[in-house]
Amino acid sequence: MAREDAPEHFDVIIVGAGISGIGAGYYLQRDCPEKNFIILEGRENIGGTWDLFRYPGIRSDSDMFTLGYDFKPWTAQKAIADGPSILDYLDETASENNLYDKIRFKHHVNGAEWSSEEAKWRVEAERDGEIVWISCDFLFMCTGYYNYDAGYTPDWNGFESYEGTVVHPQHWPQDLDYAGKKIVVIGSGATAVTLVPAMIDGEGPPAYMTMLQRSPTYMVSRPSEDAIANTLRKWLPSKMAYKLIRWRNTLLQHIIFRRARNKPEKVRDFLLNKVEEELGPDYDIETHFTPSYNPWEQRLCLVPDSDFFRVIRDGQASVATGHIDRFTEDGILLKSGEKIDADIVVTATGLDLQMAGGANLVVDGEAVNFHDKITYKAMMFDDVPNMAFSFGYTNASWTLRADLTCEYVARLLNYMDEKDIDIAVPRLPEHERIERLPWVDFSSGYFKRAEKKLPAQGDRGVWRNLQNYRKDVKEIREAPIADEAMVFAKAGSISLGPSQSEEPEAIAAE
Repeated sequence: MAREDAPEHFDVIIVGAGISGIGAGYYLQRDCPEKNFIILEGRENIGGTWDLFRYPGIRSDSDMFTLGYDFKPWTAQKAIADGPSILDYLDETASENNLYDKIRFKHHVNGAEWSSEEAKWRVEAERDGEIVWISCDFLFMCTGYYNYDAGYTPDWNGFESYEGTVVHPQHWPQDLDYAGKKIVVIGSGATAVTLVPAMIDGEGPPAYMTMLQRSPTYMVSRPSEDAIANTLRKWLPSKMAYKLIRWRNTLLQHIIFRRARNKPEKVRDFLLNKVEEELGPDYDIETHFTPSYNPWEQRLCLVPDSDFFRVIRDGQASVATGHIDRFTEDGILLKSGEKIDADIVVTATGLDLQMAGGANLVVDGEAVNFHDKITYKAMMFDDVPNMAFSFGYTNASWTLRADLTCEYVARLLNYMDEKDIDIAVPRLPEHERIERLPWVDFSSGYFKRAEKKLPAQGDRGVWRNLQNYRKDVKEIREAPIADEAMVFAKAGSISLGPSQSEEPEAIAAE
């Protein structure tokens, strides 16, 4: 990446205008009112995931009382909300806080280069084929964790010979005509479980649908409306009710996750019994709904209002479990010998994970390889200064952690101003070995495929990715900014590139 002069400079650049980026803008305005910032968004709209995915039935897989922001109550009746409702919520948030004035759409960030001598980032963005350079003191990556340009599609044998229509949910054609067609949805996660009933219940339903999975996923039904929450909101002020509901749901998420980890057999039996209640004792639960792993080693799949189970009971859809041998001209042949005919194949086969929206980062002349890095409080990287990234929970709602991350960044910026500090960089201890552990303790295929792209977490202290909201509140919201891992320095007093020969002249933290 050729380094260029940046004609514009901001205190903070936020990259991404999805849930994390809009939240980051709010917290900067609230807690750092003297800071000037912009939000660079590669697409033409806000919303991130909720603007990109337009497949039938797109919805949250977490309740909106925890997926919503801490500062803005979710007021709709449904706790499990559809994509358009979530987009409306984000639009309201951005409009109420005048954040649209801060957003520069169609600015795709290709990379950023840090100079410790100047204590600034130079950010390279592409706008309508033109390269623009903008500099900042602090870079806040709110880009999510997957590739927006393409999802993951396996390399199936004979795939090119299939003559029907192939659709990936990440790029759903709005003019797709599936009325009266035989459809196979490949996958067993939230997308597949959402698509099947949504297409059947939509206008011009298909003739028949099959969800084809290589292996089962744990599923649990839950009402899309939270009766207790809606009752509380009738009797209490909106913000008070929202705080109580959010606290209750966060606690329940934590209890369920911990019980799944500590008593996996009991949770497994409970989940499978619930599926049997939905589908009846004669359904082959063992083959189609009994995973080989323990609950919450992968994300639990939510079925709102039992809609997926309903279409199976009604005979409008079925589940096929097995490995694909090859594609044929008109369908899929499994290794078991079973043939599934298909006019349309939907490849709900997962995401292609990437860090920092695919941007190339350089620190003092050395390219950043995220796989070599260990994360600090799961939001910064060792030896990468003045940069944070927002990554939500895998075992709870994304926004719970995104809110905490935004609060922390604001606290860090204010601390740096108070102490007249230019640079804040996490550094691994010199005389103590931090063991590298997988960044996320999940066995999901999309995490396993991306292991060489992802950073690590450490085995102790601030290097751990706790995945625990209650502990993170103490570690991120309440713990002092200055600790043994964070090094503070003035511009020009530190070098982090390949030519570094001595320790920086660090500023003592009070």
